Amino acid sequence: MKKAHHHGALKQALIEAALDLLDAEGVEAVSIRAVARKAGVSHAAPVNHFPDRRALLTGLAIHCFEELKHAIQSTGIREMPDARSQLIAFVDEFHNYGLNKPNRYRLMWRSDMLDASDEELNAMTDHLFGMVTKMITQFGDPPNISIMSRVVAMCSIIHGYVLLRIDGNFIGLTDEKTGHPRHIALIEALLP
Repeated sequence: MKKAHHHGALKQALIEAALDLLDAEGVEAVSIRAVARKAGVSHAAPVNHFPDRRALLTGLAIHCFEELKHAIQSTGIREMPDARSQLIAFVDEFHNYGLNKPNRYRLMWRSDMLDASDEELNAMTDHLFGMVTKMITQFGDPPNISIMSRVVAMCSIIHGYVLLRIDGNFIGLTDEKTGHPRHIALIEALLP
């Protein structure tokens, strides 16, 4: 029996069904038909919210970015006294999100599957990149590299490390000298 959903509730039900499929089986399992079936609606029901798979995956990625943004904000990052504390909290939440929700994390960065022209998606990625840029800028202009190159290095290192952890290439160890978790030590190595 198919379920009846209020218009706004249908979109949320579709996102929740898609998240269940994504978490359990990966992005390959997420299709319009599979999500509709999981949500208990006809395969045509999602069309008003998600006309095709790319739109569905983009909506799903936006939801995941919202989750990550909320997790970062819940650390109290805005009230932290300095850029170093803020950056460490940001990286810690980013790292934890990726390891705790690996299929969601992977989807968020699948530009081949997402609508790169989606304004909401771009606003989410710009927001995260802007947060890192603002924090890095507070350290001043480094003599040997531009601020933007330092920002790109930070983003690349943490993203790469999270993916290597997700794939099982690295295990979560601590830095032998500082005793800090490896993902934090990697970031600290790039700071003045």
